[in-house]
Amino acid sequence: MPDLTAFTPTASEWDAFLDRQPEAHLLQTSAWASLKCPYGWDCLRVALRDQAGTLAAGAQILLRSLPFRLGHMAYLPMGPVLTHFDQRQPLWDAIHAAARRRAAFLKWEPGILPPGAPPPDTARFGFQPSPQTVQPPRTILIDLTGGEDAILARMNQGTRRKIRQSQKHGIRFWQASREDVPLFTGMMQTTGARNAFGVHAPAYYALAFDLFVPDHAALILAAFDGEPLAGVMVFARGSTAWYLYGASSGSQRNLMAPYGVQWMAIQWALQRGCAVYDMWGIPDADEPDLEAQFESRSDGLWGVYGFKRGWGGQVVRGLGAFDRVYNPVVYAAYRAALRVRRSAE
Repeated sequence: MPDLTAFTPTASEWDAFLDRQPEAHLLQTSAWASLKCPYGWDCLRVALRDQAGTLAAGAQILLRSLPFRLGHMAYLPMGPVLTHFDQRQPLWDAIHAAARRRAAFLKWEPGILPPGAPPPDTARFGFQPSPQTVQPPRTILIDLTGGEDAILARMNQGTRRKIRQSQKHGIRFWQASREDVPLFTGMMQTTGARNAFGVHAPAYYALAFDLFVPDHAALILAAFDGEPLAGVMVFARGSTAWYLYGASSGSQRNLMAPYGVQWMAIQWALQRGCAVYDMWGIPDADEPDLEAQFESRSDGLWGVYGFKRGWGGQVVRGLGAFDRVYNPVVYAAYRAALRVRRSAE
């Protein structure tokens, strides 16, 4: 392996590197950091360059204040980004050197392993399993290969019927412009209140639109007689699309607008050449438990599982979360605070 030197890349240097790594995850892009930083996060990038000065590996790390003024947590989502397996050790050395200067611990979520890839030796790099995740560890992946007919054939009959129903009643479906974003943010607030889960401020979704549309995202809306009914914000990078944000007004439910916008989002991903559509977040339970309980539960992500399960995807679990502790005293206090918070819920 050639000599590698650690350095801090600029956002433009990092983006140029990711352009050469099309399968790098959306959450490792500088645009994702730009979305999170106005909302309580900070960003740190660590990279290695070879003797020619070419960026060869790296990671984008987010930092956030811990409760009770305990310091900061560093968070590495869906990375790091490597071009060769033997870069792992020097890159982790550089990551830990940078993260420990600003954080009490580093939380790492590697995400879903590519098919056939061996699991990382987390203990070798100083990590221990963590019960607290930032992103939902379990999701549903829809296979987009074979074209629209094949995708429809893999869905359950009820979902296909509801897609057809959404197309029969004169609903207007369209890719939204910037001026349409308030229609979506209004529905997001309604959806959050109805399903009792947290949603972001309207400005967050507007910023996401500005940062990602049209190159890496689309906002797809549905309306009937001028009334907004449903919306989906779908993102894409490389061969993967992610359904990150969805909303509905709760009105005219018989028209099945949420099924129509989701189908249009899948079509958008297919047109971009994506092979996988990630439904992004279901309850962290094994599939038999999911199937046994989804009709009787609506708490947390259970409320969306009934919708997501019908699209013909495969339930997949990522590796979960791992923590590398730099300050054991602060980390112990952090874990104690989590236990207190859980007991109060």
